[in-house]
Amino acid sequence: MIRSELVDKLCEEHRDLNPREIEAIVTTFFDTIAQRLAENGRVELRGFGAFSTRERDARTGRNPRTGDIVAVDAKRVPYFKPGKEMRARLNV
Repeated sequence: MIRSELVDKLCEEHRDLNPREIEAIVTTFFDTIAQRLAENGRVELRGFGAFSTRERDARTGRNPRTGDIVAVDAKRVPYFKPGKEMRARLNV
């Protein structure tokens, strides 16, 4: 499902809200999660899962096109851990 499909689905289920309001809600939701992760925080949605970040160490990589060795800097990457209810729904 992509973002526009999510907005369309919410529009179907909440006919009292116009599409612009729903788009604003979805944008706020995703922006808030991204902002919290950028602050090195964690976002937990009970029954769904938890978003956090993980540290990746610096390493040497290889350019797949040329084969040249390149330095890859250390970085933080987003991580999602599904909750119990989510895992149970997936493994029915």
